[in-house]
Formats: sequence, structure tokens, C-alpha cells
Amino acid sequence: MDKIKTILDKEYNNLSIPREELGLIKKQASELVSGLKNKIKKLRIKAQVFIGGSFAKSTLIKKNKYDIDIFVRFEKSYSEEEIEKNLKRIIPSKCEKVHGSRDYYRIKKGNTEFEIIPNLSISNPYEARNVTDLSYSHVSYINKKIQARKGLAKEIMLAKAFIHYQGCYGAESYVNGFSGYAVELLITYYKSFINFVRAFSKIELDKNNEKKVIIDIEKRFKNKKEVLSELNESKLNSPIILIDPTFRERNALAALNFETAERLKSACIKFLAKPKIEFFREKDLETEFKVKNKNKIIELEVSTDRQAGDIAGTKLRKFYSFIIFNIKRYFEVKSSEFIYNEQNNKSKILISLNPKKEILFNGPPIHMKESLARFKKEHKNIVINNKRAFAREKGYSSFDVFIKDFQNNYSNTIESMSVNDIKIKKII
Repeated sequence: MDKIKTILDKEYNNLSIPREELGLIKKQASELVSGLKNKIKKLRIKAQVFIGGSFAKSTLIKKNKYDIDIFVRFEKSYSEEEIEKNLKRIIPSKCEKVHGSRDYYRIKKGNTEFEIIPNLSISNPYEARNVTDLSYSHVSYINKKIQARKGLAKEIMLAKAFIHYQGCYGAESYVNGFSGYAVELLITYYKSFINFVRAFSKIELDKNNEKKVIIDIEKRFKNKKEVLSELNESKLNSPIILIDPTFRERNALAALNFETAERLKSACIKFLAKPKIEFFREKDLETEFKVKNKNKIIELEVSTDRQAGDIAGTKLRKFYSFIIFNIKRYFEVKSSEFIYNEQNNKSKILISLNPKKEILFNGPPIHMKESLARFKKEHKNIVINNKRAFAREKGYSSFDVFIKDFQNNYSNTIESMSVNDIKIKKII
């Protein structure tokens, strides 16, 4: 425990933003908010402005680049079209439009990106039209918890850093991890970072998604049975269900998948066994993969013309799953890694594999005459086993030949995934 405390104290000092830098961010945020408020008043728009996210909760950690959320809270009488039109009237010049479930704007000032996000002024969560409409209540809830418990903000910052450096931070579809708000809720529940790590190292995760871990901080439901029966089925796909205290019908971990949860659990176990400051440092996934596989890898570079960030990352992640599925048909895939770079809007797919000498394709049962005839046209070497057809084919002699066939055979599918270029950077 002494070693862990020393590491956490050191890391907290490293995570804390220097006073001068924090002062500059506050000044920039204040100027932006004032400008928005003045425009709103001048144009007689019914809206308020508030700062959200980690910055508003004093849980922002030191980084090379900061993201600050500024919400424009429109009266609920406005239609979506009116919200979009009025937001455009009040934003500063040189703002970049970002497409999302509700379009918003981004403006860069130095190493800080301010995102101006529209939402509704509501008191009842059932009136929300978009998840961002709940942001105000999220800020209020977490701030009350931080004010009530001394040191909670520090524990949240440590958890955010740890989860980020394990590659598990973010609710984007290409991460399927923990949002900032979800981390804040978890630390509120477990009361400290180390309690969270201990609990998560022992958490029972079900790959088949049948057994659920349920965390209901404010006891919004009577029991587990009530949670499973009343929550919408789409909210139950994650291995952990974290009931949003501000809206009982929302799972704050709905984006989380089994693989990301398992990765974080593994990191928690390793940290408790051998606590090191390296758990709070950026990992070079590419170098780690190459060292692990002794540089005998295939490296693909995949690009898209979709908007950088969640949209592009999600498309590229989907393509990664698709191509790995097809590679496994012809090769033994020992390991693979997906790395998305938002700066150049490209992804790297790293693969360690061995060729298969022979591939066995499953065919239809022999009583399905039409399907069997089609299968025989597609494949030459047919064998029958237990009244089902199978086809034997030779494997690919090289990955280079496979990738050319793959691009030719699936050109329409690749295009539908918005992938516009696939380059082989390295091959066995």
C-alpha cells in the first residue's frame, strides 16, 4: 500500500494542470461564454450558456491537448431546426462544424479545443431528445458529490488517467469504453481509485453477456430483476450496467463491450500485483505488438474520407472486424491490433499470422438440393460428411495475393464502409 500511495501521489502531481495554464484556459472559456451570452441577449434567443465536462467538475487532467465543452441550453419550445439555426447565429467566426447526433461547433485556441454544443433546457430527463440534453444534470450531480466528499476529484482524475492509458477511455464506437461521466460515477460509488481497482480486478465478466454486473448508486431500482425487466433491451448489451442516477432508464456504460472491460480488469490485476508508474504513461501499442511478435507482422494502413473522430474511427473499426473475419478463413491469426490516429484520420491494422495449407468450407446439408448445386459450382473439391457437404481448397501462398483477391471480391462492401484506400506497409 505504501508503494501504491507513493505512485498515486506522484501521479496526481503530474496530472494537475499548472496554475498559469489553467488560468489561461479559464480566461479563454470565460471570453467564449461571454461572447455567446452577448449574442444570445442581442438576438433575443431563449437560451443559457454553461460549461460542462471535466473542466466544470474540476477533474480535467494535464494533457498535450484539452477539450472543453460549452453547452448552449435552448428553451425546449425550440424545434431541432430552430436550435440549429440559432446556434449558427451566435457562434464565433472560424468555427468548424462537426457532425453528430446533433451538429455542434469546434474552435481551437492554442492547445485547447472548445466544443460549442446545443442542448435543451429541461428539468425532466424524459423530455430529453438527445443524450447531451442530460449534460446539465450530470454536471450538477457530480459537483454535489465532489463538494460533499473531500479528495473525490483527485480520485476521479487518477481513475481517468489510468483508464485512458489502458486504452479503455471513451464511449466512441471504435473504443467501446468508459466515458468521463461513467468514470466519475464509478469513483463516486467506490469512493476511491484504489477501491475501484480492487473491485474491478475481481469483477465477474460474462463473455456470453448472460450474467450482468449491476451498479445502482442511488438505488433507483428495487433489485436486479427490476433493472433487467424495466430497462430497454438496447441498454442491456454491456457486461456492466451502471444506472445513471439522474435518469434511471439510462445505462451510463451502454457503450462498453466485453473486450474493453476485460482489458481494464487485466490492467487492474497487474497494477495490484506490481504497481508501477508506467501504468499512467502512454503505451506504444505498435512497438509492443512488434516486439511481442518479433517483428514478423503484416501492417495495413487504411484511410477513409469520413469526418475524423468518432464517425471515421467507427467506420475503420468496423472494417477492421470485417477484414480480420475474412483473413481468419484462410490464415491462422495469432494476434491482431487496431490503432486509429485521429490526426491523419487513418488506422493501422497489425496482424501476426500463419498460412493454412488447406481450408475446409462448410456447405449445406445434402437434402438441400438447390443450395448443394450452388455450392458445387463455387467449389471443386467436395466431400460429404454426416450428410453435409464440405469443400477443401488450398490456402493462399502469400498475403499479398489474398489482399488483392479480397479487394476485388469485396469492392462494393469496402466502399460501403467508406474505406477509400488500403495499403500494405509491411508484409511477411
